[in-house]
Amino acid sequence: MTIYITQGNYTSEAIRGLMNKPEDRTEEIAKLVAATGGKLLSYYATFGEYDFMLITEGPNEMDAAVPLLVAAGTGGVAHLKTTIAIRPADMKHVLGKAAAVAGKFRPAGK
Repeated sequence: MTIYITQGNYTSEAIRGLMNKPEDRTEEIAKLVAATGGKLLSYYATFGEYDFMLITEGPNEMDAAVPLLVAAGTGGVAHLKTTIAIRPADMKHVLGKAAAVAGKFRPAGK
C-alpha cells in the first residue's frame, strides 16, 4: 500500500465550529479513510502554513483522493496538498530500476 502525506487548512467556519465545540477529529478521519480501503496512520494539528497533517496508507491514488474530496466538498477544509511517500526499501528498488534504464535515455539537448 502507498503512503500519502496530506497537509491542509480548515475553513474559517470549521475553526469557529471547533472553537465552539472542541473535538478530536482522529476517529472521524480514520472512518472516512477506511471507507475507501485506506488506513489513517497519523493525524496532527500543525502550526504554520497548514492547520493539519494526515499520514495515510491506501491502495491507490484514486481511492486516496476520495476522502480528500469529501472533506473539501463538505466545506470543512481547503488548500489540500498531498505527497506520495516511498519507504526506504522501496526507494532502493526504484533506484535499481532507474540505474538499469538510465543508459537508454537521451537527455534533452544531447
